Amino acid sequence: MNILEWAFGKRITPAERLRKNQRLLDKAIRELDQQRVKLEKQEKTLIAQIRQSAQKGQMGACKVQAKDLVRTRRYIEKFYSMRSQLQKVSLRLQTYRTNEQMMQAMKGATMALGSMNRTMNLPSLQRIAMEFERENDIMEQRQEMMDDAIDDAMDVGLEEEGDEVVEQVLEEIGVDLSQALGETPSGLQSMALPETRIAQAIGGGGGGGTDPGDDDLQARLDSLRK
Repeated sequence: MNILEWAFGKRITPAERLRKNQRLLDKAIRELDQQRVKLEKQEKTLIAQIRQSAQKGQMGACKVQAKDLVRTRRYIEKFYSMRSQLQKVSLRLQTYRTNEQMMQAMKGATMALGSMNRTMNLPSLQRIAMEFERENDIMEQRQEMMDDAIDDAMDVGLEEEGDEVVEQVLEEIGVDLSQALGETPSGLQSMALPETRIAQAIGGGGGGGTDPGDDDLQARLDSLRK
């Protein structure tokens, strides 16, 4: 323990002083409320006593009790006024405490921001951002290659499986797949292709009559060659 704290007591910070005064005000307000409740009960009792004295015709006692009732009501009003003043002071202290907390929070945030600004290296951040972007592009390319490979692997046998599913469904509903798709005629494969006519060259031999137009064309070509 510090010698000064042992001799003069521990030094109280403004925040602690505010909390202490706030507790004292809250305690005083509770005590005022307790006294006011007692006076209100006493007021009801005096009213009942005044009615009893009036019914009995005791006017002297009735007047004395009426004075006590007026005095009690005035004290109740004073307690209300005192409570209002204490509540006003308590609200001010609460406002001061809130402002103090806000100042401390802002001070801490300012110090944190200053520390971050001092330790922040902009060139390093830019370099890290560029490296991150490059690695991200590489990862996306590899992911696309993996997706393509997976798609290719998943497509293997897809058509055969689809045909099996169609055939199974048709069997379940009682339709033959060969009838649904149409059978190939059996005589189609044995049919021979028709013989095609082979064009003969102009002026070629081989029997058969020649066209007069062809002879005329051949004569013109011979005249051009001379």
